[in-house]
Amino acid sequence: MARLFLGIESSCDDTAAAVVSDDRRILSSIVADQASLHAAFGGIVPEIAARAHAEKLDIAVEAALNKACIGTSDIDTVAVTAGPGLIGGVLSGVMCAKGIATGLGRPLLGVNHLAGHALTPRLTDNVAFPYLLLLVSGGHCQLLIVSGPDSFQRLGGTLDDSPGEAFDKTARALGLPGSGGPAVEGEATSGDPERFRFPRPLLDRPDCNMSFSGLKTALVRERNALVSGSGGLSAQDRADLCASFQAAVTEILAVKAARATESYLSLNPRTPVIAVAGGVAANAEIRGGLDAVATRYGLGFVAPPSALCTDNAAMIAWAGIELDRIANTGLVPLVARPRWPLDTSQPALLGSGTKGAKA
Repeated sequence: MARLFLGIESSCDDTAAAVVSDDRRILSSIVADQASLHAAFGGIVPEIAARAHAEKLDIAVEAALNKACIGTSDIDTVAVTAGPGLIGGVLSGVMCAKGIATGLGRPLLGVNHLAGHALTPRLTDNVAFPYLLLLVSGGHCQLLIVSGPDSFQRLGGTLDDSPGEAFDKTARALGLPGSGGPAVEGEATSGDPERFRFPRPLLDRPDCNMSFSGLKTALVRERNALVSGSGGLSAQDRADLCASFQAAVTEILAVKAARATESYLSLNPRTPVIAVAGGVAANAEIRGGLDAVATRYGLGFVAPPSALCTDNAAMIAWAGIELDRIANTGLVPLVARPRWPLDTSQPALLGSGTKGAKA
């Protein structure tokens, strides 16, 4: 009989709960966003996010159980995001999970949020280890060789902004409503990607590291020039800016992924695959660029459904299943962590201060 795992995710601004079986069935996946709570502030306010998680977590868990048509006694193990993320939200999720696991007398597993994203291709497509992964989200961008549920080798990553941050800043600079990534992608569909030649930082370097902060600066410079010369931005100007920006991000990711592919293939994987995961992985243009890289090198290409690219608890439950298979740790103390790199064997690329390495 399949075992059922309850997943809980609250690392940023989505309160999520899900029930997943160890035979890869997602019985339920509930996500409650906080977009309306943060809309007036131009970004996520950690204190507001933490309070909202505390208010919604039990509701999300109940909804996940109801949708899966099971009761609490049917849960075999609880898995919860223990970091990295906004510490107030992470603490809310960890405490909720501890209460549920203790009350039921069930094992409790702490999951790295990034590992949840990284292992999603295993949930959706049963991808064999090792595979090459581009983890690209609102706060992270890394090229990784995934060799096991707790084995990650970082080949490169961003040295500053993540692509998700760059998309958000671009959307704000252009006055676009809603989430930055989808807003920019939507505008770009009617734009000319060749009108503005934005920089492609670090492409002249042979490594797999990336930089995106200069793209936003270049876009703002072009925006200001258009406003100064024409007295404002036309709808076509905005669309062309978005399309040109998106083209730059896509090219950077594709070129660096190609370089990572060469390192990955040196391992002689039996079934070579390049996968993409994280919120920005929902971008169709970026997926297309990576698919082209996979085709060029003869690799399989895996991109999970959009709902499993953005933050969700199904990926946390699945990561718990993967970890449980290699070592059933049972009821263990959990520590909520604001930072938690996947590859701890290498020097930090970002955030090596008092909170520890971000990536």
